[in-house]
Amino acid sequence: MREIRVEKVTLNIGAGKDTALLNKGVKLLQELTGIPPVKTVTQKRIPGWGLRPGLPIGAKITLRGKQAEEFIPRLLAAKELKLAERNYDNAGNISFGIPEYIDIEGAKYNPEIGIIGLQACITLVRPGYRVKRRRLKPAKLDKDHVISKEDAMSFMAGRFKVIEGEHEER
Repeated sequence: MREIRVEKVTLNIGAGKDTALLNKGVKLLQELTGIPPVKTVTQKRIPGWGLRPGLPIGAKITLRGKQAEEFIPRLLAAKELKLAERNYDNAGNISFGIPEYIDIEGAKYNPEIGIIGLQACITLVRPGYRVKRRRLKPAKLDKDHVISKEDAMSFMAGRFKVIEGEHEER
């Protein structure tokens, strides 16, 4: 029950009101994964930013199972297998940004898309995590069963050969 596994990998591109950038992001996620992404829409009205409910502002895609496991090394190669401690949270999630998609292993430059970046989030779970998300009688996880930052760092180091390091900001 203590074994950690990858639940999902989520890729996200935020475009704001720029529909041209949104279309490029959708095309990029489609090329990287081979699966059509979902457009994210605003929930709130923010007049200062020109946002209203229902306006598409981004695209995301979720990979699970074997496909997620195979995609992680490609994402980590873009970060040179280095993740800083700030990329991990206390709930078993790893999040990082990739400034240029051409850094991802196997991605080729597409002049129609140009150079854009994306965010990646890797969610780790242990057996028994369904207890907190089930529909009938959901329950809290025991604090010893929650994946800590150290657990996530050791899992990534052992499974994907990730080393701890600082990245220079671009």
